[in-house]
Amino acid sequence: MSVRKLHTTKAPAAIGPYSQGIIANGFLFTAGQIALDPTTGQMVEGDVVVQTKRVMANLKAVLDEAGVGWGDIVKTTVYLKNLADFPAMNEVYAEAMGGATPARSTVQVEELPRGSKVEIDAIVALKH
Repeated sequence: MSVRKLHTTKAPAAIGPYSQGIIANGFLFTAGQIALDPTTGQMVEGDVVVQTKRVMANLKAVLDEAGVGWGDIVKTTVYLKNLADFPAMNEVYAEAMGGATPARSTVQVEELPRGSKVEIDAIVALKH
Protein backbone atom coordinates (compact mmCIF):
# COMPACT_ATOMS: atom_id res chain seq x y z
CA MET A 1 0.00 0.00 0.00
CA SER A 2 1.28 3.40 -0.99
CA VAL A 3 0.65 6.25 1.45
CA ARG A 4 1.34 9.89 0.61
CA LYS A 5 1.08 12.88 2.92
CA LEU A 6 -0.53 15.98 1.50
CA HIS A 7 0.49 19.54 2.34
CA THR A 8 -0.54 22.96 1.05
CA THR A 9 0.22 26.42 2.35
CA LYS A 10 -3.30 27.44 1.28
CA ALA A 11 -4.76 25.57 4.26
CA PRO A 12 -3.68 25.96 7.88
CA ALA A 13 -0.57 24.08 8.90
CA ALA A 14 -1.20 21.16 11.25
CA ILE A 15 -1.34 22.27 14.89
CA GLY A 16 -0.27 18.84 16.10
CA PRO A 17 1.34 15.60 14.96
CA TYR A 18 -0.87 14.98 11.92
CA SER A 19 -1.11 15.72 8.19
CA GLN A 20 -3.59 17.93 6.35
CA GLY A 21 -4.45 14.88 4.32
CA ILE A 22 -3.32 11.34 3.58
CA ILE A 23 -3.73 9.61 0.24
CA ALA A 24 -4.03 5.84 0.50
CA ASN A 25 -5.70 3.09 -1.52
CA GLY A 26 -7.41 5.46 -3.95
CA PHE A 27 -8.80 7.77 -1.28
CA LEU A 28 -7.91 11.07 0.32
CA PHE A 29 -8.61 11.29 4.05
CA THR A 30 -8.53 14.90 5.21
CA ALA A 31 -7.75 16.15 8.66
CA GLY A 32 -10.56 18.02 10.32
CA GLN A 33 -10.51 21.63 9.24
CA ILE A 34 -11.35 24.37 11.71
CA ALA A 35 -11.67 28.12 11.17
CA LEU A 36 -7.95 28.90 11.18
CA ASP A 37 -6.69 31.50 8.76
CA PRO A 38 -3.86 29.80 6.83
CA THR A 39 -1.91 33.04 6.55
CA THR A 40 -1.98 34.12 10.21
CA GLY A 41 -2.57 30.78 11.93
CA GLN A 42 -5.23 32.53 14.03
CA MET A 43 -8.89 31.65 14.48
CA VAL A 44 -11.31 33.61 12.32
CA GLU A 45 -13.51 35.75 14.54
CA GLY A 46 -17.25 35.52 14.03
CA ASP A 47 -20.32 33.36 14.21
CA VAL A 48 -20.76 29.86 12.79
CA VAL A 49 -21.49 31.27 9.31
CA VAL A 50 -18.16 33.13 9.18
CA GLN A 51 -16.32 30.15 10.63
CA THR A 52 -17.96 27.61 8.30
CA LYS A 53 -16.96 29.70 5.28
CA ARG A 54 -13.33 29.57 6.46
CA VAL A 55 -13.57 25.83 7.19
CA MET A 56 -14.93 25.14 3.69
CA ALA A 57 -12.19 27.30 2.12
CA ASN A 58 -9.57 25.35 4.09
CA LEU A 59 -11.08 22.04 3.04
CA LYS A 60 -11.19 23.20 -0.60
CA ALA A 61 -7.48 24.05 -0.45
CA VAL A 62 -6.69 20.48 0.62
CA LEU A 63 -8.94 19.09 -2.14
CA ASP A 64 -7.25 21.34 -4.71
CA GLU A 65 -3.83 20.11 -3.64
CA ALA A 66 -4.99 16.54 -4.32
CA GLY A 67 -6.52 17.50 -7.67
CA VAL A 68 -10.09 16.66 -6.66
CA GLY A 69 -13.28 18.64 -6.05
CA TRP A 70 -16.46 18.69 -4.04
CA GLY A 71 -18.09 16.09 -6.29
CA ASP A 72 -15.39 13.56 -5.44
CA ILE A 73 -16.18 13.58 -1.72
CA VAL A 74 -17.92 10.41 -0.57
CA LYS A 75 -18.33 11.25 3.13
CA THR A 76 -17.99 14.23 5.43
CA THR A 77 -18.26 14.54 9.16
CA VAL A 78 -19.33 17.85 10.68
CA TYR A 79 -18.59 18.55 14.32
CA LEU A 80 -20.57 21.42 15.86
CA LYS A 81 -20.07 23.03 19.24
CA ASN A 82 -23.79 23.80 19.30
CA LEU A 83 -26.28 21.77 17.28
CA ALA A 84 -28.54 24.84 17.21
CA ASP A 85 -26.02 26.19 14.66
CA PHE A 86 -26.92 23.38 12.24
CA PRO A 87 -29.23 25.41 9.92
CA ALA A 88 -26.68 28.23 9.50
CA MET A 89 -23.77 25.80 8.98
CA ASN A 90 -25.86 23.72 6.58
CA GLU A 91 -26.64 26.75 4.40
CA VAL A 92 -22.95 27.65 4.02
CA TYR A 93 -22.02 23.97 3.51
CA ALA A 94 -24.65 23.52 0.76
CA GLU A 95 -23.56 26.70 -1.02
CA ALA A 96 -19.91 25.64 -0.99
CA MET A 97 -20.69 22.08 -2.12
CA GLY A 98 -22.77 23.22 -5.08
CA GLY A 99 -24.62 20.16 -6.29
CA ALA A 100 -22.39 17.67 -4.46
CA THR A 101 -24.23 15.64 -1.84
CA PRO A 102 -21.84 13.20 -0.16
CA ALA A 103 -22.92 11.07 2.75
CA ARG A 104 -22.61 13.11 5.94
CA SER A 105 -22.75 12.80 9.68
CA THR A 106 -23.19 15.80 11.94
CA VAL A 107 -22.57 15.62 15.67
CA GLN A 108 -22.49 18.04 18.55
CA VAL A 109 -19.30 17.98 20.58
CA GLU A 110 -18.37 19.56 23.88
CA GLU A 111 -15.24 21.32 22.61
CA LEU A 112 -13.27 21.82 19.42
CA PRO A 113 -9.64 22.88 18.96
CA ARG A 114 -8.90 26.57 19.49
CA GLY A 115 -12.51 27.25 20.47
CA SER A 116 -13.80 26.68 16.94
CA LYS A 117 -17.58 26.46 16.52
CA VAL A 118 -17.30 23.97 13.63
CA GLU A 119 -14.91 21.35 12.26
CA ILE A 120 -15.32 19.33 9.05
CA ASP A 121 -13.34 16.43 7.61
CA ALA A 122 -13.81 14.43 4.42
CA ILE A 123 -13.14 11.14 2.72
CA VAL A 124 -12.61 11.61 -1.00
CA ALA A 125 -12.45 9.15 -3.89
CA LEU A 126 -9.46 9.96 -6.09
CA LYS A 127 -9.87 10.15 -9.84
CA HIS A 128 -8.21 7.38 -11.79
